[in-house]
Amino acid sequence: MSVESTVRPVTTLRLTEMKQRGEKIAMLTSYDFSMAKIVDNAGIDVILVGDSAANVMAGYESTLPITLDAMIYHARAVVRGVKRALVVVDLPFGTYQGNSKTALDSAIRIMKETEADAIKMEGGEEILESVQRILSAGIPVMGHLGLTPQSIHKFGTYSVRAKEEAEAEKLVRDAHLLEQAGCFAIVLEKIPAALAARVSQELTVPTIGIGAGAGCDGQVLVIHDMLGINKGFSPRFLRRYADLHTVMTDAVSQYVEDVKSLDFPNDKEQY
Repeated sequence: MSVESTVRPVTTLRLTEMKQRGEKIAMLTSYDFSMAKIVDNAGIDVILVGDSAANVMAGYESTLPITLDAMIYHARAVVRGVKRALVVVDLPFGTYQGNSKTALDSAIRIMKETEADAIKMEGGEEILESVQRILSAGIPVMGHLGLTPQSIHKFGTYSVRAKEEAEAEKLVRDAHLLEQAGCFAIVLEKIPAALAARVSQELTVPTIGIGAGAGCDGQVLVIHDMLGINKGFSPRFLRRYADLHTVMTDAVSQYVEDVKSLDFPNDKEQY
């Protein structure tokens, strides 16, 4: 089923309205024009141009190496393929931490050069000044708490966050700070479901979960994971909706065989 382009585009306000009426928000990543067009036509509410592009598009072990220029490249391509979904772009590592002026400059570049709808930033109180400065320029910000992959070297692991009371209380406090600052939504990654449900109930802005249970106001997955293109990643929270790795491998293998056996191209496939 495809969604007609005449459907009203998703906005930050519409996400809040969806939360208020109990309608869940569906969000997926995309990194190129063709994939974004398919995802948008299928009815997704939010497309995240994630810094996970560092992993699934560029082959890096972490999200840290991807540059602002690379994120802009991917976001430009995605925006061209989207008519309905809200497009959110990750600010990559090193473009906002510790310097609010650099953060604002980075956010402005993304908004001007990609025509995306919003940016996303990882962290709570420690990046609040940058969040506030970006918001003061009229740029919508989506927060991100819990497991923050850009901080992997600090954590040393991708395991579940906020299991201990002190870290859980900090997360709740950070969520309220981000809401008060003006963030329109907050991603909650890999935290206990009960904690995510508590945060979702306490906030008026929507929460988007990834490995954070059904109590969030929406869910997000990396598209290469949920389509089964990436076989090397199997966390508990991931549901695979297809096995494109096998489909694509079989198709390429058949093409190789057909070329080598002179089956392709046949008489009907030439001029």
